[in-house]
Amino acid sequence: MQKTFKYRLYPTKAQEARLNATLETCRRWYNACLEERRNAYQERGESVSVYAQLAKVKGLKLENPYASGIHSHVLQVVVQDLNKAFDAFFRRVKAGERPGYPRFKSRDRFDSFGFKEYGNGFKIDGRKLKLSGIGRISVRWHRPVDGKIKTVRITRNASKWYACFSCEVAPEPLPATGKEVGIDVGINSLITTSDGEKVENPCWYREEQKKLRVLQRRVSRRKKGGRNRRKAVKALQRQHERIKNRRKDYINKLAHRLIVENDRIALEDLRIRNMVHNRHLSKSILDAGWNYLAERLVAKAAEAGRTVCFVEPAYTSKTCSACGGIFENLTLADRWVDCACGASLDRDHNAALNILGRGQRLWGETWSAATSVPQEATRLQSLWSVTCMMDLG
Repeated sequence: MQKTFKYRLYPTKAQEARLNATLETCRRWYNACLEERRNAYQERGESVSVYAQLAKVKGLKLENPYASGIHSHVLQVVVQDLNKAFDAFFRRVKAGERPGYPRFKSRDRFDSFGFKEYGNGFKIDGRKLKLSGIGRISVRWHRPVDGKIKTVRITRNASKWYACFSCEVAPEPLPATGKEVGIDVGINSLITTSDGEKVENPCWYREEQKKLRVLQRRVSRRKKGGRNRRKAVKALQRQHERIKNRRKDYINKLAHRLIVENDRIALEDLRIRNMVHNRHLSKSILDAGWNYLAERLVAKAAEAGRTVCFVEPAYTSKTCSACGGIFENLTLADRWVDCACGASLDRDHNAALNILGRGQRLWGETWSAATSVPQEATRLQSLWSVTCMMDLG
């Protein structure tokens, strides 16, 4: 299985200049390849294959002085990234959706480049990471790199640099616990389990919203293109990064605990893209990080030999978990349910019990433990990124 390890890089000023130059050259190459594909289709009705563009990398290095010092694999990865964008576009078109056509990247929207083979363009050299054309960069190795390193992605985020190693690792199954749990995600409580446990929702974004407003106002008051505006933008970016890191840390620890304690986990297959159209709840839904929780549970379950399934979410709150009766008049304001059968419990606890029951029926039907995130769930992170970009103005 594939696993990614992320480490902070500490380049010198000269190395950072070369990193930024490489990033800029890759951005221009990406836009040139996109323009070629777009023009070929608009003018001649032809499609340019990824192989045709990969074959032009050698010529680019000979003709362009900026590209001559960049490893060929880096430029090839740029072409492959563009091809993935087109694959995603056509896949969504075939699914009946209305996706946006792959677009040209500005300096603010292009923030990574990659090497695709360990030992050919990059390698770990002692305590440093050696990159072709850039040099030996200091790395903060806060944890060991497990498995066989396949590729590396160099990313820039809020003026900080990171190396993301994609490694081939062997699964490490955990001992069986004999437990299973249903999880109902929410806003007041991040999750409620079928055992009756409620986990607090820290509301990271709302907690920092006042400070974000101050920083955003500071950006708006600075002259565009000026040095002070760049400083203000950097401060705002770092505040958003802090919120994101706090959210990820909290959810990763929660997902780890759930995986260690339970053999099987059932979640709702929520249509999050539709839910965030509610302007009263969208910010709270995005801030809660439901999608990231689902992603981490699935990834950790695959590594630990656990099972995660996604069940139909309809009527999980309105159905009595004891007798199966329907609460027809239940509203969002009703946080406690009382049934004629005698059941009386918290609304979210009742929903979690129903989710567990539906999961048990799937498991009982020799359900295949293919732990994959539902299609809708994978979209929340991108939606949250869009929200952050909107806040950046």
